[in-house]
Amino acid sequence: MSGTLAMDAYQDLPPAKADVRILLADDHALLRRGLREFLRDFLVEDGLTPDIVETASARQAIDRIHTDTWDLVILDLNLPDMPGLEVLRILKSLRPALPVLVVSIYAEEHYSARAIRAGALGYLTKERGPQELRLAVSRILQGGGYLPSPGTEHSQDVGRHRNSSSFDTLPATLSDREIEVLQWIAQGRRLTEIAEHLNLSIKTVSTYRSRLLIKLGIRTTAELIRYALARIIHD
Repeated sequence: MSGTLAMDAYQDLPPAKADVRILLADDHALLRRGLREFLRDFLVEDGLTPDIVETASARQAIDRIHTDTWDLVILDLNLPDMPGLEVLRILKSLRPALPVLVVSIYAEEHYSARAIRAGALGYLTKERGPQELRLAVSRILQGGGYLPSPGTEHSQDVGRHRNSSSFDTLPATLSDREIEVLQWIAQGRRLTEIAEHLNLSIKTVSTYRSRLLIKLGIRTTAELIRYALARIIHD
């Protein structure tokens, strides 16, 4: 086969199937492009084939949610055509199981609790470093949630440095161990990680999670993560 024919055959091959599809909704073109390149680089490093699509408005984001399926939406709250929290509520009404990470200019103490309660699984300000974004995206893609510790650039220990009084509103029926598991769930930790940290079997941790779902009247792990995140944030 000649070089030209070989090149033509190569070009006719279908594109590689994406392992992860991410929708970026932000009205700043340069920021979107930077996020897109950073996400692609680290996902490829992790052995994944990413498909990352950019949108510049709330309407475009909503249209893409209608027509396509996504593993993650990264949403700016300051879109030009609709308030960001309203966009988030619409996205979650269309796709209740859709993981959303909010990346915003607004301070975490002002908006993170509202974003989590509206359905987001994580919240970062745009001042946070790229490695924190990488950690947040990885946690959420693995089925967890993510919030940064206040005043730090790294937050792998979210929850452990919070005052336990932030859990005072939890039902009295929860045991100390169940609350401890809930705190780890709020950090976006997987069952294997929780089991390792608490020196328990994965089966035991899974039992605690099941009890939490029943006692709190929650149906899914994603809802449990949002519930836990909302209670480690100071309004």
